[in-house]
Amino acid sequence: MLKLGEYQKLQIIKKVEFGVYLAEDKGSEEKVLLPVKQVPKKARIGDEIEVFLYRDSKDRMIATTAKPLITMGQIAPLTVKEVTKIGAFLDWGLEKDLFLPYKEMTEKVQKDQEVLIRLYTDKSNRLCGSMKKIYDQLKTNSPYQIGDEVVGRIYEFGHDFGTFVAIEDIYSGMIPKHEDVSKYHIGDCVNLRVTNVKEDGKLDVSLREKSYVQMEDDAETLLSLIDAYAGVLPFTEKASPEVIKRETGLSKAAFKRAIGRLYKERKIDLSDGKIRRV
Repeated sequence: MLKLGEYQKLQIIKKVEFGVYLAEDKGSEEKVLLPVKQVPKKARIGDEIEVFLYRDSKDRMIATTAKPLITMGQIAPLTVKEVTKIGAFLDWGLEKDLFLPYKEMTEKVQKDQEVLIRLYTDKSNRLCGSMKKIYDQLKTNSPYQIGDEVVGRIYEFGHDFGTFVAIEDIYSGMIPKHEDVSKYHIGDCVNLRVTNVKEDGKLDVSLREKSYVQMEDDAETLLSLIDAYAGVLPFTEKASPEVIKRETGLSKAAFKRAIGRLYKERKIDLSDGKIRRV
């Protein structure tokens, strides 16, 4: 059986001017063309060749010895080559670009953007790309431990759950919902720190440094914000977590730690229920 979107070792059963026909064996009814420019030199009837099967511009199944960047059952980061009225086209290493329908996007993509893609066949049995259901394809047997620094690619904003990331484009990870990801987009790669390895192997990760390092960065950020408000912050640590998050990008706990750090260093004054620059 010929398998679309996969590598197969097939036998040359017939030579023609424009290439060779391949099949599982001489008696197979199913056969596929390997274009002449792809045929290895000195290839003969009966030789076995490993090829990848996809569809050409006329939707005919065709074989290639080229190596695509993704195969069926895999996920891979692919670059957007063109965005059209019907969807986007991705560079996956073959002559015919891979189609990404709008209905399979988790957000509208832009030219040259790199996004994590899953390969699937549509109702017409054509190979297409999808930005959805990436979660199910990611592995949970990572070698990472708490404290390890990793790189993750954002593939979905989970809102109530957090931000879903593919660690090294392979393993399942999540940034907690209280961390600020507003400046990021689908496909962005971010530096992360592993904060927890769950029983099922999935990783909890953070954009933030270890608390004693992050506190210094948070304090500097907060000091700049106070300066932007002419030296007096219009809210205090008694404000709701939502307000603090919206205005500073920090959790309430991180905000309090930063305030404590600045007060200890005598850079702010907390009298009269206000947070003032000294």
